[in-house]
Amino acid sequence: MAETKGFHVAVVGATGAVGEQILKTLENRNFPIKKLTLLSSSRSAGKKVLYKGESYTLQEAKPESFEGVQIALFSAGGSVSKALAPEAVKRGAIVVDNTSAFRMDENTPLVVPEVNEEDLHQHNGIIANPNCSTIQMVVALEPIRKAFGLNKVIVSTYQAVSGSGQAAIEEMYGQTKAILNNEEFKPEVLPVKGDKKHYQIAFNAIPQIDKFVDNGYTFEEMKMINETKKIMHLPELPVAATCVRLPVATGHSESVYFEINKSGVSSEEIKGLLKEGPGIVLQDDPENQIYPMPADCVGKNDVFVGRIRNDLDEKKGFHMWVVSDNLLKGAAWNSVQIAESLVKLSIVK
Repeated sequence: MAETKGFHVAVVGATGAVGEQILKTLENRNFPIKKLTLLSSSRSAGKKVLYKGESYTLQEAKPESFEGVQIALFSAGGSVSKALAPEAVKRGAIVVDNTSAFRMDENTPLVVPEVNEEDLHQHNGIIANPNCSTIQMVVALEPIRKAFGLNKVIVSTYQAVSGSGQAAIEEMYGQTKAILNNEEFKPEVLPVKGDKKHYQIAFNAIPQIDKFVDNGYTFEEMKMINETKKIMHLPELPVAATCVRLPVATGHSESVYFEINKSGVSSEEIKGLLKEGPGIVLQDDPENQIYPMPADCVGKNDVFVGRIRNDLDEKKGFHMWVVSDNLLKGAAWNSVQIAESLVKLSIVK
C-alpha cells in the first residue's frame, strides 16, 4: 500500500474468532494505523490484546467510543452492529460490518473488492461484508460473468464448523473424542444453538445452516441467493443453494454449477479466465489428483478453484469446486480488503 499518515481504526469484537483474524490481517498487511481502538462487550472489557508487540486494553463498545475514529471494523454480532454502527457513522467513521445486519439494506453497498469495488463510492457510512460462503463463490464467478455472462447458478456447500463459532469447533472435537472412546455425549450447539433440536456433527453431515424460512430454504441459503444477485448486479439471475455443515474445523467448500450466455466455450477457456482472476488460485490437474481442499486453504487469503468441467448435457453449463478459509477471505480478509480499497480510492482520507 502507498505510504500514508495512517488512520484511526476501531475493531469491534476484537476477541472473537473473526476479530482476532482481523487484527492479524491488519498486522500482516501493515495497514496504515496511527491509532488503534479495540472494543468489546462489557464482559471482555479490560482484557489485554497484543498488536505489533504492543499491549492494548479492550474498552467496552459505546457510542462515544467512536469519537475520532475513521474506519470501524465490526464483527460482534448483528444486534451490536444495529445499535452501534449508526452511532459510529454519526461521529464520522466509515463502518465495515461483518454481520448480516445491513447486507440487504438497499442503501448499503455489499462489497467483495474483486467483484464490485466501485460500489464503495455509493456508501452512506456503512459497508456490508457478505456471507462467507457467498464471498468465495462470487470471486470465482466474476471472471466468468465478465467474459461470458451468467444464466444460472446452483451451489451446494460443505461448510466448516468454525462458521458457527468456537463452541461448534469444541463440540466437534469433543464428540469425535467421545465416539472414538465409546463414550456418551449430548449435542448442544449444531445446527443452531438454542434451536429445538441439536445433532451430532462428528462423522456426520447436517443439511441445515441457520434456521429454516417459510419457503423450505434456510437463512444461510437465502443469504447466498440474495447476496449473489446484489453483489453481481444481476437481480434476475436464477440462483439456488443447499448449505451443509461438515465436521471440518476451517475452510468452506462448494460445488458450483453455472450456465453462461455464450455457446461453444470449453472448460480450458474457463480455466484460463480463472487462472488470471484476481484473488483466485487455480488448482486443476485431475491426472495428478490436484484440486482444492479445505485442509490446504487454512491461513490463506485466496479463493482456490478446481474440478472445472463441462456439463455433459447442457452445452452452456459447467461445474467447479471452490474452497476458501471462511475466517479469512470469508470474513477478516475481505473486511480489511474493503478498508484498503477505501484508502486506495481516497474514499477515506
